[in-house]
Amino acid sequence: MDTKNTQKLAILIDADNAQPSITEKLLAEIAKYGTANVKRIYGDWTLPQLRGWKDILLQHSIQPIQQFGYTKGKNATDSALIIDAMDLLYTGEFDGFCLVSSDSDFTKLAARIRESGLTVYGFGEKKTPDPFVAACDKFIYTEVLKDDPDEKTHKKRQPINELKQDTKLVNLVRNAIEAASDESGWAHLAPVGSYIAKQSPGFDPRNYGFQKLGELVKAMKLFDIEERSVGEGQSKAIYIKDKRL
Repeated sequence: MDTKNTQKLAILIDADNAQPSITEKLLAEIAKYGTANVKRIYGDWTLPQLRGWKDILLQHSIQPIQQFGYTKGKNATDSALIIDAMDLLYTGEFDGFCLVSSDSDFTKLAARIRESGLTVYGFGEKKTPDPFVAACDKFIYTEVLKDDPDEKTHKKRQPINELKQDTKLVNLVRNAIEAASDESGWAHLAPVGSYIAKQSPGFDPRNYGFQKLGELVKAMKLFDIEERSVGEGQSKAIYIKDKRL
């Protein structure tokens, strides 16, 4: 059994920094990692700009938490979310948290939750400050949740030359292969992906227009790829190797 999919998760959404249009795909994405035992969203629901959330919350059983802005220019919503997160953390009933916001104010919260041994999944727009992204175990940019993967993703794939010239991406994949490879230089794709996730929480092949890591690596044209049969059931496994070796 994949223990990741059995995690008990708390979803905490900052309504001021999230779009209701992504809710369905957001919850589908979170379902890959575990079960949402708590779903709460924070905001001042007396404000007209949050009206778009009303029907969405009812459809997906997300609990709205009312938080008035006590002082102009101060975000009381963030404080309410942080306090609730710590209360939930201290119950000891959760395996991880999903923090949905593009606000750097949650950086310390993410770090504190991880210090307690729990997993933090962050969700926010590409404008999200790097410190918040780095504070999460995994960070998913919500722009990838807005596209239909069957119809649009292939139109947005980065050209081969751009992928090859992306030094950060190339080094990330090469370092992961080196860390996961055997003496012959070949590495199983799964541990390569795990290593990448640990080194770069914001990495996602969908950011480059690909649904899977294997598709991205193949498109880069810098690595040899083999599909091997493994186990009694002869299931397929992908192995990759740096062409420079």
